[in-house]
This record gives sequence, structure tokens and C-alpha cells, in this order.
Amino acid sequence: MLESAPTKQELIQEFIHEHVLTHSANGHTWNLPFLHVPALNCLRYDWVMLGLAVVVTVLVASLAARRHRPVPTGIANVFEAYVVFIRDGIAIANLGEEEGRRMTSYFCSLFLFILTLNTLGLVPFCSGATGNVGVTCGFAAMFLILAIVLAVWRRGVIGFLSSFVPHGAPALLLPILVPIEVISLLSRAFALMIRLFANMLAGHIILFAFLGLIVTFGLAALPVIAVVVALYFFEVFVVVFQAYIFTLLSAIFIGLMLKPEH
Repeated sequence: MLESAPTKQELIQEFIHEHVLTHSANGHTWNLPFLHVPALNCLRYDWVMLGLAVVVTVLVASLAARRHRPVPTGIANVFEAYVVFIRDGIAIANLGEEEGRRMTSYFCSLFLFILTLNTLGLVPFCSGATGNVGVTCGFAAMFLILAIVLAVWRRGVIGFLSSFVPHGAPALLLPILVPIEVISLLSRAFALMIRLFANMLAGHIILFAFLGLIVTFGLAALPVIAVVVALYFFEVFVVVFQAYIFTLLSAIFIGLMLKPEH
């Protein structure tokens, strides 16, 4: 028997699956609809996006440093305000004066790096690398390793391990409470991974779904374009907000590792 032609809804579902879900999970593919360039097969898309984000981060930081003056002007003034905001509002506020100043450069780079990756996802024919759970898993792993190293370096191995033992807890409850504390640490990294991945992926799916209404209902659904444009500009806010949230939560969780008594 001949197979029936796919419906419009099935075609839309296949398009979303191919260009959002499959593409986000497979960093080997390039999101070029109706076009295949064999020469691009040797380049992993996610590596190119990550490399581009690194280049943008380094260039922006170098440009700001090169234009530094006793009284900053122009772009240097903008980046000084940015660094001060990250330093005072995120790093020092959650890690304390000494550790906060030491970690300011890391949080500034982390925010700008994630922001660049998120923004690239809004470029036509591109997919945001942060919509790939493997990429956000790498960010979460980096946070976990950094938090453990800083806690051991500042509090020592014994002090770090003692943070998993609630102060004043009865000895009989420790076999239950200690695993819970370990799971709590791992869940923080998991929450960072899923939060960034899910929010960025969901935004793209919603945009494609609304555009699919035009394919399904034709000109009758043309006003949906206004909704899509509004959602696109809202996504611009989301990419900045998610970069900020990831950076802020990373600082909060690291601060909890350094000062478990709080």
C-alpha cells in the first residue's frame, strides 16, 4: 500500500524536531535548511560556536583593556560599569570581599561567554549551543569542579568534607543526612545545567510552533507574525537574563560551599 502524504502538522513537527531537537543534540550538523554543504561535515557546529564565543569574549575584553584610561570613556566606560556590576553585585555579594575580587574575572568571562552563545542562537540559520544539553552539562561540570577546588583550597580537605555533616545533627541520622547533602551539591550542578538548556530550547520551539500556524492555516494566521516578532524581542531579553541567572546562581552556590555555616 502507498503511504499517505504527511499532513501539514506532521511536516511542522518534523521540521521542529530536525532543526531544534535533533540539531541541538547533534553538534555535527549545520542548521542550513534546504542546503547541504559537504565541506562543512568536517567541522562540528558546536565547536565552531564555542570557538566563536571564545574569540568574541577575548576580543571584547582586549578592546576594553586597550582603551583603558584614568577616566574611562566610550566603550571602556561601559565595560567598567559591567565589571563593577559583576564584582559588587555578584562576586563580592556572594563570596565575600577577598574571594569576590579574585573571582570577578571568572564571572565576567562566564557571563559574556554564555551571553554570546545564547545570542548566536537568535541568528537566522544558527542554533544556540546552549540548547545542547552537552554544552550546558560542561558548564555545570566546570562549576562543580571549581566549587570543590575552591572549597578544598580555602577550608582544607577535612573542612570540605565536614560541610556535608550538618552541625549538631544526631550521630544516628548522619548515614541519612550526609548522602542528602552530597545529593544537594550534585543537584545544584544539575539545576544549572537543566535551567539554561530548557529555557533556551523552549524559546526556539515556541517560535517555530507559532510560525507553523502560518503553514497550517495560511493567510488567516498572518497576524501571528506580530506575535512571533514580539516573542523574538522577548528572547533577546531571555538570552541576557539566562546568562545573568547562570552567573548569579554559580556565585551563590560557590559561596555556599565556601561558607557552609551560612
